[in-house]
Amino acid sequence: MTSNRVRVRFAPSPTGPLHIGGVRTALYNFLFARKNGGTLILRIEDTDQNRFVPGAEQYIAESLAWCGLEFDESPEHGGPHAPYRQSERSAIYKEYIQHLIVSGHAYYAFDTEAELEAMRGKAKSDGNKTFQYDQQSRKFLKNSLVLPETEVKEMIDAGTPYVIRIKIPENQQVTVQDMIRGEVVVNTANLDDKVLFKSDGLPTYHLANVVDDYLMKITHVIRGEEWLPSAPLHVLLYRFFGWEDIMPVFAHLPLILKPDGNGKLSKRDGDRMGFPVFPTEWKDVKTNEVYSGYRESGYLPEAVVNILVHLGWNPGTEQELFSMQELIQQFSLERVGKHGSKFDPEKAKWFNHQYLQKKSVEELSLLLKPYLEQHGVRPSEEYLKNVLNLVRERAFLVPDLWNTAWFFFIRPEKYDNLVIQKIWQPGTTGMIQDFSREVEKLNDFNIETLHALVQQFTANTGVKMGQLMNPLRLLMVGSNQGPGMMDLAGILGKAEFLERIRFGLEKLNN
Repeated sequence: MTSNRVRVRFAPSPTGPLHIGGVRTALYNFLFARKNGGTLILRIEDTDQNRFVPGAEQYIAESLAWCGLEFDESPEHGGPHAPYRQSERSAIYKEYIQHLIVSGHAYYAFDTEAELEAMRGKAKSDGNKTFQYDQQSRKFLKNSLVLPETEVKEMIDAGTPYVIRIKIPENQQVTVQDMIRGEVVVNTANLDDKVLFKSDGLPTYHLANVVDDYLMKITHVIRGEEWLPSAPLHVLLYRFFGWEDIMPVFAHLPLILKPDGNGKLSKRDGDRMGFPVFPTEWKDVKTNEVYSGYRESGYLPEAVVNILVHLGWNPGTEQELFSMQELIQQFSLERVGKHGSKFDPEKAKWFNHQYLQKKSVEELSLLLKPYLEQHGVRPSEEYLKNVLNLVRERAFLVPDLWNTAWFFFIRPEKYDNLVIQKIWQPGTTGMIQDFSREVEKLNDFNIETLHALVQQFTANTGVKMGQLMNPLRLLMVGSNQGPGMMDLAGILGKAEFLERIRFGLEKLNN
């Protein structure tokens, strides 16, 4: 491009929820723009009205905002190149498609879908792999390259449905310069005459994205590998419009692969494999199916950013945890690999665990607050602080803060039958009652005094440590889970400790 000012765009289609692959593309664009002091644009490519999903655009915007990705120009914020929804720019595309027709680089095609389907069927029955509308087949089909000019005009005037296709030149080499993959050369014999303008009067992605990138002065197109096969077509469009000298630099990002490396991570893989593939929860308006999101599953946005940035980019050091500012400083497309990266669900949890441990007790309290409110619990700040300091290391996801600590706030009313069968013996009730009477005598109840009492009680009675501590844990938490028994009792306090023994024995003996 002639301008040194970096301008990049993230251009999703509102055809459903935003896959984490899309979030990664947005993240890389964001980091590249901020690193280079450039501008980041959000452009909604909604020309495919048949696949348009209500609510998808709002979902995309909210998901990106949750991840901390801010845009300089967008449908919401506006900007010098508005509008930023392609459905609102249709008049612009009509001007440019006419330029291609007049210059002989595009043509009208009147073939119906039924006729094309018949051609596909014939090609299949003849043993050909697929039917392509290309340099050879277009010579025998119903289009303005074959039909007399007067007939073409009559058909258009009569309202006969048509599409407009690019006229791919024969036997030419098209070179795509890619920042990640180097030089990619494709012969036009391998390209088909893609539709640029549909019968509904809207452009396809190919025309609209090239025109918009030109008008919005995009300097770098950073997008997924799935668009690499379309890049030669886009290069031809820049050539046909006379924009080759100001064509943006391309960078096609590697795929995010399934955990086993066998193919691209798809939208349905997550729930099937037990982890999210969407940034936030999505409810399908047609099927009412609900797909889990990272936010609702208990991931922190800074963890999700770190999970995604490493799926393709390598910092060249051993550092794995980055603040957004550190990523902006260190990110470069030169360190993005060509090959797909396997998504590792356990590594994703590890990232989240690291960021949870970085949180202050006050920040963890805010994360736990909704769970406390849901159960009508209002602990003191000091009590909550003590609990969180004890359980925080066990938490990998936000819900773990509650799942590993709920029994500090709610007295258990059910007791694990398997644990009861394993540890409860005929003399256990009497032994626990004897121990509780000794606890009542303690004037100063804390971890040290309780530990000393346990040592004394087991020595005097001959009861083994496990015979005492395991039943006590069951009475405190309802199972055999939880932190150390002394730590647990120390936080609960003497009154609650004794009350749980009384309440539990009563429940178990009824």
